[in-house]
Amino acid sequence: MLVITSFILSCLYAARVHAVSPQDLATAYGMQTTTVWEFPPSPLNNTAAPTYVTDTPSWGVKRITENGQDLTFVADPFPNKSPNVINTGASPSNTSATVLAVNYPQGSFSHDTGGVQFNNIFDSTGSAGYQSMILSYEVAFDESFQFVKGGKLPGLRGGPVQAGCSGGNQPNGTDCFSVRLMWRTLGSGEAYAYIPTPNGICNNSGVRCNSDGFGVSIDRATFSFTPGQWTRITMLIRLNDPTYANGELWLYYNDLLAVKMQDVYFRSTNDIQSVQGMYFSTFFGGNDNTWASPVSQNTYYRNIQLWASTAQSNVTGQPVKAFGAATTPRSSSWWSLSGTAVLAGAASLFL
Repeated sequence: MLVITSFILSCLYAARVHAVSPQDLATAYGMQTTTVWEFPPSPLNNTAAPTYVTDTPSWGVKRITENGQDLTFVADPFPNKSPNVINTGASPSNTSATVLAVNYPQGSFSHDTGGVQFNNIFDSTGSAGYQSMILSYEVAFDESFQFVKGGKLPGLRGGPVQAGCSGGNQPNGTDCFSVRLMWRTLGSGEAYAYIPTPNGICNNSGVRCNSDGFGVSIDRATFSFTPGQWTRITMLIRLNDPTYANGELWLYYNDLLAVKMQDVYFRSTNDIQSVQGMYFSTFFGGNDNTWASPVSQNTYYRNIQLWASTAQSNVTGQPVKAFGAATTPRSSSWWSLSGTAVLAGAASLFL
């Protein structure tokens, strides 16, 4: 299966003009279980919107954990500014009459004072054991958005502990993990993870284990967000074998590869049985007022979709050593350059 999947993906990534759509990625990995989040047909205010989110089955949300009052559904503010994808199909457009809007009040920072947080449970029965998952959504920032020092954007999470793996609460390999996005100064982007860090991963190129204890920054500034413009984000996570660092994290920006890791250690035991679903977490910060939003401003979300399968990662990985221990990076089946990736063994086919 690995050889077949790798060959399919090598064909998809052989050149920059061959962007990878979320559906292409799901097909390559055999992810046939999918859900599309339904949006209301007309705008909803910040009283009705949280109720819609928790009452609509496709969202899989039991409760808004932080700041439901900052959540509304509005008409698309940028209907003619679809993501700049370069695949052969038509550019994405909004598939519903409304979009989700998140407000960051003036002076807000951290999830305690602004933005929104909630957990999506894709597997509502808890029995499917989805060990691979793809999340795709489109995000836009107000046209005059002020990024300040940075903030969080949604991603994926898993594990039995619902409240951990964010806000400085470090994972231990048995409780949880999370991978979100961050925007930084001037809109530069990165993957932002709460994951264990064995085998000297903090020394890897592109990986910053932040000295303040707040998360791991991955490939900072490999892409950037433009205010007043929709951007499509696609994230793939495949869980590792608990005794090996062979988990996978792939992140696509407007269908082009931006982040690729195949030596991630999401879990140390099968206590973490699955990727749970979307971790809708967005706010300014940072945990002090130097990160605060200078004005009231918004982000917007549309075309949210998930795909899943029960298969864990099957790439070769290293046995796990002590956290922080140096090791020789494991060989990968892929190499990447300037936003493209080609199967190393078949590279000559495309040169």
